[in-house]
Amino acid sequence: MAIAYIIGLGRSGIAAARVLETDGWEVILSDRANSPSLQQTRQILEQEGITVKLGHQLTLVKTNPPDLIVVSPGVPWDIPFLVEARNHGIDVIGELELAWRYLQKSPWVGITGTNGKTTTTAIIASIFQASGLNAPSCGNIGQAACELVLSSEKFDWIVAEISSYQGESLKKLAPKIGIWTTFTADHLNRHKTLDDYYAVKASILHRCEYKIFNGDDPYLHQVGLHQWADAYWTTTKGKDHLLCNPHKGIYIQDNWIVAFGELIAPLNLFKMVGLHNRQNLLMAVGAARLAGIEKEAIIRAITKFKGVPHRLELICNVRGIDFINDSKATNYDAAEVGLVSIKSPVILIAGGEVKEGDDERWIKQIKEKVSTVLLIGEAAEVFSQKLQKSGYETYEIVETLENAVKRGLELGQRQEVKVVLFSPACASFDQYQNFEYRGDHFRQLCQELR
Repeated sequence: MAIAYIIGLGRSGIAAARVLETDGWEVILSDRANSPSLQQTRQILEQEGITVKLGHQLTLVKTNPPDLIVVSPGVPWDIPFLVEARNHGIDVIGELELAWRYLQKSPWVGITGTNGKTTTTAIIASIFQASGLNAPSCGNIGQAACELVLSSEKFDWIVAEISSYQGESLKKLAPKIGIWTTFTADHLNRHKTLDDYYAVKASILHRCEYKIFNGDDPYLHQVGLHQWADAYWTTTKGKDHLLCNPHKGIYIQDNWIVAFGELIAPLNLFKMVGLHNRQNLLMAVGAARLAGIEKEAIIRAITKFKGVPHRLELICNVRGIDFINDSKATNYDAAEVGLVSIKSPVILIAGGEVKEGDDERWIKQIKEKVSTVLLIGEAAEVFSQKLQKSGYETYEIVETLENAVKRGLELGQRQEVKVVLFSPACASFDQYQNFEYRGDHFRQLCQELR
């Protein structure tokens, strides 16, 4: 019997283990962590015939090595165990690549990029589903791709959000349609250099039959003509700003969405605010038209689309103040977009686990639009120094999200500010399992204010 190691007892690791166990593999699932909840999960999985090792550091046993190793996205690709395994010719892949091996008969749309992935993925899935297609979203959004394998359904399309962490461990996954939303410095603690980060994203697009790029993104625009001459390009700035022939472009002209020379819908049908969301919309419309979806389905979907959780999500209004959850803004660029999209003045809650990146435009928006910044998490001291250095001194270190939400309400009433925006510009891992848990906690705290 072939042996598979699965590293990481998260949602994707569990799904991968179940897929392989169902397919007749001997499966060993391991995780360095050990907690009561993981122990409960272990009991369930071991009843299914899957061996689970908690508090476990993997080593390569050369007398009986695994035939396959499946890595969860949170596990760095360059840890010594994986490097050694690859050097010994063992098949090392990610959960998304494993799903592809079972689901490649269905066409895929793959969405990658620094920011904008989740919203673009959600719009695409909404359009495809509005046209009557069985087209679930998976990957870095919603369910793990291997959960689709376990469902045994037949899919018309699979819409996958692909993070750079997932992209590292891909070998052959080749979406029919690939989308690159944006590109700025992010995850450099994992990928080390901007060139390496770019290469991970580019490797996904190179395997796609059709490629759609956001032509308004400065970096992609700069490299576009030289490296991606065969791509379809979008722009919100009108036909004359396209990087391709208009018949290969998706753009906004005279307040209309135009795709490949054809009028699709008036822009005012789309209710989400922000230039970035128009960019996301254009890429989604391009994917839909390449997939042969009619205009009527596109119009139905975009008219009803209200956005995704944790991205500029209005939670509630308390005493005349809107509390907005932008927990998905895990870097400076995403947080800058959040500020640009909101009417000023704003009380901003920011902080968490600091990331590398260019903070200049984010701080510029703070100085223009923010009445007070409330700083939380490990980043609080670092951000206070950044703000002071820039000449901005209206900030408070409040340490926790609980304190920030209460203080935001107090200051909002005192300063007559109508918006408290939680847009961290940081990863969540100093205090939370992920940005979803962080956003859910913010939602809970805001609702308790009422």
